[in-house]
Amino acid sequence: MKKSWLMALFAAMTLHMIYVVTATSLQSNLFADWNALAKIPWMVATVKDFYQTQTPVILWMFYKEESWLFGILWAIAFIALGSIATSFYIVLQLWKLEPGEPLEKVLVR
Repeated sequence: MKKSWLMALFAAMTLHMIYVVTATSLQSNLFADWNALAKIPWMVATVKDFYQTQTPVILWMFYKEESWLFGILWAIAFIALGSIATSFYIVLQLWKLEPGEPLEKVLVR
């Protein structure tokens, strides 16, 4: 797969989730509804699944980042913003690739 296609895919994912979160926030206040949502077993499972999935992504990001400060800031963004921040981070990693560099370089330092 080409870098440009991956960048377009992850940029689209970022924009889509910004739309989904914004539209949902205009309809429902997560913090006001949390007690009711926490009683739904699938909601609890989804939240736990999210954090379990974020763990290897955050570990990979700490491996990639040379600065602990940026690593901590990105980890907070991943946890607070979910796939919005994660997809955007991947777009940035793809952006940093020099012409001709293999996509595999996104995964390593």
